[in-house]
Amino acid sequence: MLNFHLWTIWSSLCITFSLSYKWKNAEIVGGGFVPGIVFSEAEKDLVYARTDIGGLYRLNKSTKRWENLSEWVGVDNWGYAGIDTMCADPVDANRVYAAVGMYTNDWDPNNGAIISSTDRGDNWSISELPFKVGGNDPGRGMGERIAVDPNNNKILFFGARAGKGLWKSTDYAKTWSQVKSFTNVGKYAADNQYFTEAIGISFVTFDRYSGKKGSPTPNIYVGVADNSTSTVYVSKDAGVSWTAIPDQPAHYFPHKGKITEDGMLYVTYTDGCGPYDGQAGAIYRYNTKTGEWKDISPHQEPYFGYGGLAIDAQNQKTLVVATLNSWWPDAILFRSTDGGDTWSHIWEWDGYPQRKLKYEIDPSISPWIEDDMKQIPEPTTKLGWMIESLEIDPFNSDRIMWGTGATIWGSEDLTNWDSGKKFHISVMASGIEETSVQDLVSPATGDAHLLSVMGDIGGFRHTDLDKCPEINFRSPTFTTGYSIDYAENVPNFWVRVGTEPYIAISWGNGESWYSGQAPGGVTEGGIVAVGADGDVVWAPKPYDLGVFYGKESFKSSKGIPGGARICSDRVNGKIFYGYLGDTFYRSTDTGVTFSKVYTGLPEIEPGYAKNIKAVAGHEGDVWLAGNKGGLYHTEDGGETFTSIDGVEIANTIGFGKAAEGSDYPALYITGKIGNVNGIFRSDDKGKNWVRINDDDHQYGTINFCITGDPRIYGRVYVCTNGYGIVYGDIDGDSGTPVSGSGNGGSKGKDNKGKEDKDNKQNSNTSCWSEALGYPCCQGEVELVESNEDGDWGLENNEWCGIPKQSSSNESNNDGSCWSEALGYPCCQGEVEYVESNENGDWGLENNEWCGLPKTSNNRSKDNNNNEDSAACWSEAYGFPCCQGEIGYIESDEYGDWSVENNKWCGVPKARTLKSNAVKSCIGADGYPCCSQECTSYFRDESGDWSVENGDWCLIDTSIC
Repeated sequence: MLNFHLWTIWSSLCITFSLSYKWKNAEIVGGGFVPGIVFSEAEKDLVYARTDIGGLYRLNKSTKRWENLSEWVGVDNWGYAGIDTMCADPVDANRVYAAVGMYTNDWDPNNGAIISSTDRGDNWSISELPFKVGGNDPGRGMGERIAVDPNNNKILFFGARAGKGLWKSTDYAKTWSQVKSFTNVGKYAADNQYFTEAIGISFVTFDRYSGKKGSPTPNIYVGVADNSTSTVYVSKDAGVSWTAIPDQPAHYFPHKGKITEDGMLYVTYTDGCGPYDGQAGAIYRYNTKTGEWKDISPHQEPYFGYGGLAIDAQNQKTLVVATLNSWWPDAILFRSTDGGDTWSHIWEWDGYPQRKLKYEIDPSISPWIEDDMKQIPEPTTKLGWMIESLEIDPFNSDRIMWGTGATIWGSEDLTNWDSGKKFHISVMASGIEETSVQDLVSPATGDAHLLSVMGDIGGFRHTDLDKCPEINFRSPTFTTGYSIDYAENVPNFWVRVGTEPYIAISWGNGESWYSGQAPGGVTEGGIVAVGADGDVVWAPKPYDLGVFYGKESFKSSKGIPGGARICSDRVNGKIFYGYLGDTFYRSTDTGVTFSKVYTGLPEIEPGYAKNIKAVAGHEGDVWLAGNKGGLYHTEDGGETFTSIDGVEIANTIGFGKAAEGSDYPALYITGKIGNVNGIFRSDDKGKNWVRINDDDHQYGTINFCITGDPRIYGRVYVCTNGYGIVYGDIDGDSGTPVSGSGNGGSKGKDNKGKEDKDNKQNSNTSCWSEALGYPCCQGEVELVESNEDGDWGLENNEWCGIPKQSSSNESNNDGSCWSEALGYPCCQGEVEYVESNENGDWGLENNEWCGLPKTSNNRSKDNNNNEDSAACWSEAYGFPCCQGEIGYIESDEYGDWSVENNKWCGVPKARTLKSNAVKSCIGADGYPCCSQECTSYFRDESGDWSVENGDWCLIDTSIC
């Protein structure tokens, strides 16, 4: 149940246990750009979707929910959450590939990679590339840039960015080499400030019909993001040589290229690379047999470009094409059943401003996507924008999906369009959570357990985490919300800040809002702190404006620089705190003036990540997450600070309901402890920490904000950049999360066990054990263990010394010491049988394993029946029995316990626990006695505990 790692840090011991947690998303449904959807051609109902910052998804055909396949992406490789392109093997349904990496500029410090899976994305192999990949760069909706040869699926081609050209693999993506004969690598870059690298190759398309099974496909088409020369190239020798297709269209960028069995290559063009631009474009059909290009655009004077392109595999003259960006009044889908010679529009004008729709649309599972502020001809529910991904199910002509900047729309009766009936569109993004979350607050009262602010869609108030809220924050609406807070003593008063109009105020628990008055010059929300009694301190952008105080309107604070991370005291409404550089600031007059209170903290830059928070119910109690500087705590308003030992990195800090028996909130951080990145919880003011996530649940970048739930112990909410709002709960009967540190803690499962008697001094009296502080046994008790002092038993659950006349010291009866060949002596005295394996019977003598003589009959009455002892006694207590040959970790009144597959298991009473090469630890709770250490760090019923050689040991009272 608990998987623990032991590290000695400075002078303290920090043990972190990996605790079983259940992780989910607070339902929003969508919320970000879906630039790619891929239906498998090898298996029905196997569908993948890629996102630009939130990883790769696979559709669960039973639940019709998408499942994220990239939750394993962590802090060190966070860029792998950006999926620049993907493909499903058209031959082997189990194989899927993606090119990962977030940016080609220096925002992403790592090179990209090709990841490949042979089990549909459950597990991945990583082939690192010698260059970067731009999953969130301009042009990310083009493609797909990677493709599997449908006639020889060992072969893949991948089109790179940044002038790196075309690459080829011949071993299922394990290794890659550049195709140097492909020389037009693309020179166009969309942005001269941030995205200066060329967008490069836009698509790779195999003409499966030009080849035969088992041989490389000869004809391959590649598009290039270049508007100054030829943009579509062909190889007719399986990629050995390449030529530009003659007479091709000029001045536009090719986005999608797909070929049909009759030799027609369809290409959508736009005057930009997307996903936001596009004011002109065209659709062309190229006859690969005759060399003829034909403009088949459905709109001859477009105010938009063309992006998504779908071909019906059941009838390859049936096409659907989408506008890349028709922002007003709505996107347009066009459908042709004759190869593009004629087209039907999804909506048409019916006397301005009225429109005639050929569809009905249902946003009910994601109702916030409706915008009731829109006025005709704009609909309240739009078909979308940034439509680059558009696919018809190859096994079902009625099923279509397309990705937008906010969700996935789809239909399952598409062919109604052809018969004049309305077809039905609904949100098909259930399970996709792709928001960039900026701040989270879980209030102590009210019907909502969580309020959030985030990028692109503002923020939400969740009364049910499993249900998408009806609306996002509106009136005013922020495109992006950056910070939110409430008054601890006036809990119906809330403030949030974001993009224009920058500040919003609520006296209705965050259900209704109105605009506040921002100071002149504000361009972005920054961070806001609401005092316990409702006063407000605000640190907006640009940072050189400074910090402000007020409520409905604001004045400049004095004594604190702009860009400081700020928070309010959660008890005293007059007190606010700030943190910038290495300095801690405090105001005692509601933010009018601040003074420097403490210097020498870890350096921190201006920003609005949640690095500073005060504890509810504890005046002057503040925690600072100093990033690589660690974690700091003050209980006197910043007069003094304590550095929390063992915390190497603390990105952000939050609080939740206290553990049972504690009057102090649980702490939550994202960071690094014991050289392990993760999400951690402490129930004792940071003395001990438990890692509550695991390597399969890392969620990329999680360094912005975190909060516990003040009403539910163990629950934590985590801000992610692309994975939405992630929250975790302790997973059922997973045990108590415990850990140890240099100033307190526990060492095992239940702290049950008896004190080790390995190091007792000799006594010559009949009751020899009294000199050692233990009584002699009064009744007939069984020998439990022996050491140099004598034999020990248990009476009334306490250790007692067995009178010496009661012990026998007979030697081996037959003189045959079979265990010596295995590296262990034979037992010399009359010792108790402990366990058996294929070699023989084993006992313990002088705290060492020994082999019982073959003729010995020293088994206790409890161990005479091997068949009965082998029963899985621990199942009655909710734990499995151990399956392997492993040593026990501790014992209690039920039996011996060990750990297998990170879970507690009961050691079968007759199971061989001893291999030929492994000794089990023996001593109290499975730990030895200290040989010389006397410093007590912890006490339980076994005695006082210390640390020696980096591990727990029981203090020997005879020497201390």
